[in-house]
Amino acid sequence: MLGAHGFGRFAYSLILPPMKEGLNLDYFQMGLIATGNFIGYLTLATVGGLLASRYGSRVVISLSAALMGVTMIWTGFSTCFEHAFIARLLTGLGNGGAYLPAMALPSIWFAFKLRGRATGLVSTGIGVGFTLSGVAVPLILLSYGAEGWRYSWYYLGMVLLAIAVVDYVLLRNRPEDLGLKAVGAAGQNGSGGVDEAGSALRWGLVYRNRAVWFVGLVYLMYGFSYIVYVTFFAAYLQTLGWAREAAISLWFIVGILSILSGFIWGWVSDVLGRKYGMAMAFTFLALSYLLFAVAPTTLGLYCSAVLFGISAWSIPTISVVAASDYVGAELRSAAAGFVTFFFGVGQVIGPAVGGYIIEATQVFSYSFLIATIGSLVGAGGALALRKPKAPA
Repeated sequence: MLGAHGFGRFAYSLILPPMKEGLNLDYFQMGLIATGNFIGYLTLATVGGLLASRYGSRVVISLSAALMGVTMIWTGFSTCFEHAFIARLLTGLGNGGAYLPAMALPSIWFAFKLRGRATGLVSTGIGVGFTLSGVAVPLILLSYGAEGWRYSWYYLGMVLLAIAVVDYVLLRNRPEDLGLKAVGAAGQNGSGGVDEAGSALRWGLVYRNRAVWFVGLVYLMYGFSYIVYVTFFAAYLQTLGWAREAAISLWFIVGILSILSGFIWGWVSDVLGRKYGMAMAFTFLALSYLLFAVAPTTLGLYCSAVLFGISAWSIPTISVVAASDYVGAELRSAAAGFVTFFFGVGQVIGPAVGGYIIEATQVFSYSFLIATIGSLVGAGGALALRKPKAPA
């Protein structure tokens, strides 16, 4: 998670300004490169779970991390827009292929009552990578001058290659491979859902599961609302008179706070149940967006950032676990990939809607009000989730 999201995804925004100058890119081309990376991510995030169900999480995660490492280094050798676009598209493929199986793996290794915490602990890698990128990339850029953006990709790519080796050496697909049972299973098979052992190829069981569809639709509302907040965060602060450095500092605080957000909310979902944990997290996020819209004072903006930081990775963590609860162990990666497709759709729609509202009204806060509504709809949908069936 640290390599896939923290380095492969979030470092891009820090490297982009000098990369723009080095390749003589315009803003449209910068956006296209980011879009290409997201297309790659969404493609493999959707089918990566299926591949993990078929070939095993260990192989898929390791190969995806290796693909990211190679293509990130290749990005550093870019000489034109087309080169950079293809390299980032391929990096996105590796990002999606590593992310979903890694997030789904704790649901295979841990019993129902521990899955939220285990998945949340894995998701801390996002916040750690986010923070480390914010420290390492500026230092590399400063050390290598105009070529710093190239060396940033070189170094980060080599880290991903090292992560790929560690993944392949240490990861195992399931506890049964080592003669073990799921942690906390207490003598049961630990599946926590419908027992479909040996059904790795029957992926239709995922797509015909109405509960998994419903989790996906709830997850879509998170993708729609959070991406509006993230996309227009810095731009909104600058319209309020904040200096760019001050906006970056506040975003760094968000990154620090987000490190444990997945673990905290995963634990909440283990104790209170997925539906209540998800509804509470959506409520926190909605309050964060609302404060951004109606309380643009220093105190209000800091409170908004804090609320978002402590809830940032809550819904991704709980959604993956919730989808996994409705299927057997062999199909949990596939279920995680399926609901992530809805999340991706929300991410595509959100910036377009938010940007259109800002352009049409010339009022930034309206976009955050829309995000607030989307998050509240997600909270209502979470409360409608049904309880998964008992283990077979």
